[in-house]
Amino acid sequence: MKFVNYDIVFQEIPDETTLAINISNCPCACKGCHSDYLQKDIGQVLDEPALACLLKKYAKNITCVAFMGGDANVNEVVACAKWVKEHYQLKTAWYSGRTNMSDKFLPIYFDYLKLGPYKEQFGNLTKKTTNQRLFKILRNNNQFHFSDITASFWK
Repeated sequence: MKFVNYDIVFQEIPDETTLAINISNCPCACKGCHSDYLQKDIGQVLDEPALACLLKKYAKNITCVAFMGGDANVNEVVACAKWVKEHYQLKTAWYSGRTNMSDKFLPIYFDYLKLGPYKEQFGNLTKKTTNQRLFKILRNNNQFHFSDITASFWK
């Protein structure tokens, strides 16, 4: 799994200062994708040493790490989120272009999950017509509840 770039953002996850890591080799190929360069297999390997380097620089300035893509590498995204959870007191998020999450997805390592391919006719998360959904993952003992917080973008 490779990442192309990253940025500290304030709008991807509501009420979080997020290190958004853009993962390449996206298999979704959404028509009208604003980051179609991420459909190519390009960039640097995203693994524990790469995460350690990024978080050494930014962990004190962020509250969340978001993996933007990675649908071709579910196990590797989960492993990266697990590593972040084990080494830092940060929230984690995954932006997936899939309609449904893989059975390999482990909610224990995530606080947020965005699902849905970008469809031009419906717009992005800021549009009330969007087909995409952002969920906050709530824990109660070993039970997980996915609370749809998409409306928080519709201010």
